[in-house]
Amino acid sequence: MRQDVRVILLVPANPLRPRQPDEHFAAEAQAARAAGFEVAVVDHDALARGGDARRAVTSVSGSGTAVYRGWMLRSEQYATFAELLAERGVVLRTDAEQYRRAHELPGWYAALAAVTPPSVWTTGSDRADFDRARVELGAGPAVLRDYSKSMKHYWDEAAFIPHLEDGAAAWSVASRFLELREDDFVGGFVLRRFERFAPAEVRTWWVDGVCVLVGPHPDSPNDSVPVEIDLAPVAPLVAGLGLPFVTVDLALRTDGVWRVVELGDGQVSDRPAAIEPEKMISALLAAFSPADEQMARDPARGQPADVPPA
Repeated sequence: MRQDVRVILLVPANPLRPRQPDEHFAAEAQAARAAGFEVAVVDHDALARGGDARRAVTSVSGSGTAVYRGWMLRSEQYATFAELLAERGVVLRTDAEQYRRAHELPGWYAALAAVTPPSVWTTGSDRADFDRARVELGAGPAVLRDYSKSMKHYWDEAAFIPHLEDGAAAWSVASRFLELREDDFVGGFVLRRFERFAPAEVRTWWVDGVCVLVGPHPDSPNDSVPVEIDLAPVAPLVAGLGLPFVTVDLALRTDGVWRVVELGDGQVSDRPAAIEPEKMISALLAAFSPADEQMARDPARGQPADVPPA
């Protein structure tokens, strides 16, 4: 890590012990201190519920570059977070516009359209706009979500639409989705063409467009990761987005092709237990390494030369 760059890892505070990291991120905070990061806690609840958001960053002092590892924030909440930190001389390495592009599907879909299921979306939750998107995607099965999240744990009632041509049944799924998401609904409906995948997903971690970690998805943390994952079709597309720190969830389609299920901002992507916090922190430190160290990774495959799959 370059010694002239003050790097701060920001993590949510423990609600019961506000000066300590939230237990979910405590191991990463400890690993960060050991690796040379400074660590500061922020009040996630103050950011998420609005009101006195300025109180969220009172524990952050000095100036420098920051990376957040914490609970999900809406794009507008993250923008406020970035502004409040900038007032204190701290610049988030992922700016607000970059966060929105990674966090919301319309921001990354066009760049990855060749390697992800065809998708259409609405602006808002209007029935007429939903029907327009439904017709545009065409007949057949689809998966419903909003700009940032699905309700896949409610698969039959709020995620899977067997027949897009059945408008009433499709809207029933959308209505249940809205009911479950409530105030957390983001942007609009997204309809994605259903593709059949093997059960387990793989989560890959990318810094400056280069894959630095490969591991299981948090929903299936005990599943082994295939030894061979062909990142060649995906790597230049992820790099082309120009995003500092993202995760890309991949699944093997039944015809043997790897497909992108989701791209997300790495700051708010959950780390499965199979990836040790030290590996996560090493991946983040790579973002601040000199250029010759960055070249040690193989950009052609998007696979780090010295980090084997988890």
